[in-house]
Amino acid sequence: MCGSKSSTAVIERKSTKPRSPRAPRHSKSSSSTTAGGATDPSSSSSGSSFIFNFNSDSSYFKGLSSFSKSSFSNQASRSSIKASLPENPHIYDFSEICSATGNFLRNRYSSSSSSTSWRCSIRGKDVIVFQRKFRRPIDFPELQNRLSTICRSHHSSLVKLLGASVSGNYIYLVYDFVIGSNLVDCLRNPKNPSFTVLSTWLSRMQIATDLAHGLDYIHHCSGLQSNFVHNHIKSSSIIVTEESMAAKICHFGTAELCGENSRASDSQDDSDDDGEIKRDRSGKRELKRWGSKAMKVEGTRGYMAPEFQFTGISTHKSDVYAFGVVILELISGREALKYVMEEGDGGGYRRVSVIETARAAVEGGGGEVRKWVDKRLRDSFPVEVAEKMMQVGLECVEEDPDKRPDMGRVDMLVSKLFLESQNWAEKMGTPPTQFSVSLAGR
Repeated sequence: MCGSKSSTAVIERKSTKPRSPRAPRHSKSSSSTTAGGATDPSSSSSGSSFIFNFNSDSSYFKGLSSFSKSSFSNQASRSSIKASLPENPHIYDFSEICSATGNFLRNRYSSSSSSTSWRCSIRGKDVIVFQRKFRRPIDFPELQNRLSTICRSHHSSLVKLLGASVSGNYIYLVYDFVIGSNLVDCLRNPKNPSFTVLSTWLSRMQIATDLAHGLDYIHHCSGLQSNFVHNHIKSSSIIVTEESMAAKICHFGTAELCGENSRASDSQDDSDDDGEIKRDRSGKRELKRWGSKAMKVEGTRGYMAPEFQFTGISTHKSDVYAFGVVILELISGREALKYVMEEGDGGGYRRVSVIETARAAVEGGGGEVRKWVDKRLRDSFPVEVAEKMMQVGLECVEEDPDKRPDMGRVDMLVSKLFLESQNWAEKMGTPPTQFSVSLAGR
């Protein structure tokens, strides 16, 4: 789902007409959509399958008083849970997850320090199963509410969460499989760095618009009281679909279900618990550092906001920061952060950030901006729009989170710049991007 392993995956644009930048935010369809875009007539009226298993022997549940009073292994508890969930979703046994993945021994799709995934088929659906460890215990009512809300959410720029299963200290998240390649491979083909699928300015603006729509939906329209934080925005977590070259955000709901996020609403009572939100003398809320001397912060270098690195608490503004980094990647084609070897006898490595190079280009004026934009676009882009997009990206990566714009405003600005890009393309007579390309080396 979140990164094609095949470097020969073909991506073909089927339509020559640019899509509207304001795609509908909500899908009311009751049928589920498969990776290829076909509708599955066997889907339930709820629009999603809810896969959940409670293991009463799980160490995750031990020590939680709310779980110790009842057992979820008996049929009565299972029935009551199912009846209490919105849309009455299906509940699958954990054994079905094991069977689909061959006891997690076959069809491994990807692996990282924080998760492992398997591509498999569950009840006729092509899915990706992600295994992640709980960061903190979550009470059952809270976990139940988050799961039901996330599974009800629909947006064309999000890879849909179909369900989850819990076993031990791990949660297994089941996502729809989407055919395509991640944005990293589309921008920087590992076998041929001089080639990119996204060879036109309009194609990159469409990606930016899709991402802005999706993240704005997560922050403001997903139904979690405007406290939903993605916490995994990065170019490797974005899929460019094969069918329409649209962008989809992966790992929707992962941070919420794994206990990565601390909500402001959890600390309205000005609790003194570590890792929450405190108030200064003026009464203004601010993040405070976790009390543990050995605080572990999970994130990807280059995408972590400064305050997130200090506190370990993700917020809307930390998502906006990561989005700004992706925007700068789209414009320049460069990595978010890399280390290059210094020339000369001294040796050593030098840190190169896409944020720092973008700021230097803006300070240098229009000529420097043109040099900074990805050369593979062959100077075929509206310079004024590119400068405005860089400004949007740089606003998003401000050091002070209070100076970063809200995602709703960012969505509006990016959509406006997409329309300006369309007008530019029409005036310039840019040929339609109808092509068939391969990610294989050339």
